[in-house]
Amino acid sequence: MSVTTGTVPGRASAPRSALARLAIVEARLFLRERVGVIWGIGFPLVLLIIFGNIPSFRQPSPDLGGLTYLDAYVPILIAFVMAMLSVNAMPAVLAGYRERGVLRRLATTPVGPSRVLAAQLVVNLAVTLTTLIAMLAVARLAFGVVLPRQPGGFVLAAALAAAALLALGLFLAAVARSGRAANAFGAILFFPMMFFAGLWLPRAAMPSLLRDISDFTPLGAAVQALQDSAQGHWPPLLYLAVMACYALVFGVAAARLFRWE
Repeated sequence: MSVTTGTVPGRASAPRSALARLAIVEARLFLRERVGVIWGIGFPLVLLIIFGNIPSFRQPSPDLGGLTYLDAYVPILIAFVMAMLSVNAMPAVLAGYRERGVLRRLATTPVGPSRVLAAQLVVNLAVTLTTLIAMLAVARLAFGVVLPRQPGGFVLAAALAAAALLALGLFLAAVARSGRAANAFGAILFFPMMFFAGLWLPRAAMPSLLRDISDFTPLGAAVQALQDSAQGHWPPLLYLAVMACYALVFGVAAARLFRWE
């Protein structure tokens, strides 16, 4: 009589199915709250449409090296989406779960609280990717902005930017004692990061000192890497390394400091 060894059918897929169910729940909660939808998706798309309908924004500018303001702002608005979701929305949700005891209760179940973190990352990545594609499509179809000429570099820059910002968001969730504190920390970080990303003054128009500082911020490096790849150049190693360092340092710090209760 032969004995067949192996995993019990269905047992290996149980963790994946639990994660899928949690991701669906987190996605529904994200849509129900509407704050992330309005500010993380709707607001940057509205800004893109407004900028695209300003004639001067579609004219090449000597101050931007021959780029139009619309060309310059598409990567900035992509960075805006990533920062809003990763630094503002996600930390408040996770810190709120810990504050209300949700993570502690999940720790006593087979699901486990770590899958909540994974589900949040999945939802944020999915929303970011969907919004990024939507913004590129609107910019191209409605306003004639050329799609990235170096798609491989663009994808790499976007992936590293997402990794850096998600790691920063997890770090905020780890150190914040409450959802309100996470909101405050996120706002404190968000506005300076967006300034150095060029939301108020495009990087190309910044004085050299501000541009040098911007090079070593996660969003400043992300925007420049995205702009370079959009224009057909491979992103410089400096910007890729800066984003990778943020992802590594804050990812490790978040893993060490995160508490379930």
